[in-house]
Amino acid sequence: MRPDDAPLRIRLSDERRDDLVRRLTEMFAAEFDEELSTFRAERLVRFFVASLGPTVYNQAIQDARKFMLERLDDLDATFYEFDRDTPEEDAGR
Repeated sequence: MRPDDAPLRIRLSDERRDDLVRRLTEMFAAEFDEELSTFRAERLVRFFVASLGPTVYNQAIQDARKFMLERLDDLDATFYEFDRDTPEEDAGR
């Protein structure tokens, strides 16, 4: 199955898709000095979302998970309150 035929789980709003198409046509004109039709730009956006979207999405999830786990690991050190009534401390008095 080609990437542009695969069902997309990543959905773009019409506004976001239109913005990407506009930006792609502007970039194509600036970089290659050629006009890119709206039809071709829409196909390219669909292709890139289908091809790159899952990889970028999965990496973002992994990055967010790592970030959150690091924050959770640091939670005890950051917010631990010394409890003066713990049995270990009472034995030392």
